Amino acid sequence: MTIILNSKEIKKCVQLNDKLIPIIEDGFKSLAMKKTTMPPILRLDIEKYHGESDVKAAYIEGLDSYAIKVASGFFNNPKLGLPSSNGLMILLDSKTGVLKSILLDKGYLTDLRTAIAGAIAAKHLSNLGSTKAGIIGAGIQAKLQIEALTLVRKIDTVFIWARDSKKVNQYIKELSKLNINFKACSSPEEVVKRSEIVVTATPSKSYLIKKEWLKKGLHITAMGSDAEQKNELDPHIIKDCDVYVPDSLSQTKILGELHHAINNNLILPNANYNELGNVIIDSSLGRKSKDDVTVCDLTGTGVQDTSIARQTYEIAMSLQLGTNID
Repeated sequence: MTIILNSKEIKKCVQLNDKLIPIIEDGFKSLAMKKTTMPPILRLDIEKYHGESDVKAAYIEGLDSYAIKVASGFFNNPKLGLPSSNGLMILLDSKTGVLKSILLDKGYLTDLRTAIAGAIAAKHLSNLGSTKAGIIGAGIQAKLQIEALTLVRKIDTVFIWARDSKKVNQYIKELSKLNINFKACSSPEEVVKRSEIVVTATPSKSYLIKKEWLKKGLHITAMGSDAEQKNELDPHIIKDCDVYVPDSLSQTKILGELHHAINNNLILPNANYNELGNVIIDSSLGRKSKDDVTVCDLTGTGVQDTSIARQTYEIAMSLQLGTNID
């Protein structure tokens, strides 16, 4: 039996809430414990239209299904009145490869699992009492990152900067429901210097945050650098921060902020770091003191996709949602 789930049905099954945190955490733990099979990301760049399409997949040992995802990011789309992200996931039986479900989520599940990864990073790496957050960017992921962050920290103020001031104003208007004090900033520097947690959520090709702006105790989650050409952090930040944590070390060496530090000869290519899953398992591998500067480098992993696709499918079956195409 193969079930097709449309976007409306998928949104009935999963929403951005704390129920997703342990599900995605379990995926990261499996990755860190080498209990997964996760191939390198396949990416197609459409530079003419400032777009890209990625294929990600992962099998997690002991689970009866796994996901393969096709996701696109076309960053000029908002100018056309279209969302920047899109895509779908397929769920297959682990023993037979039989197609169990096609999830026509239009990028919704990717948006959720990415936001939850940011929340998990802050949960395990930022100071517990952090209340001041900063966001670089004003797109859909910038919005979801702050919503997700409120699941793990009592955020009362958000400082925001983006290149387009109109988007900043719209961002603040849309997130007024959170009852948080939003402050538009004139520069990324102002955001960094006034925040305790900073999230970067842009497709920038040149770094936006400089090392000299950092202060003691700051946590940064960099989630925009998911391709070789993207870069949000000064490479010296990766070299000099107290704790650097990648979601997948093999990926961040070729895609993430770590990749740029290696290319600038600041870090050796064979450098080893504990992944986010390791820190989830053992907190002593993360922040050591309240003054540590911590960085989490998120490139997006197939284990997140398998985890959220399976959860969506299971809930859909319990609610008897979807269309059987057999």
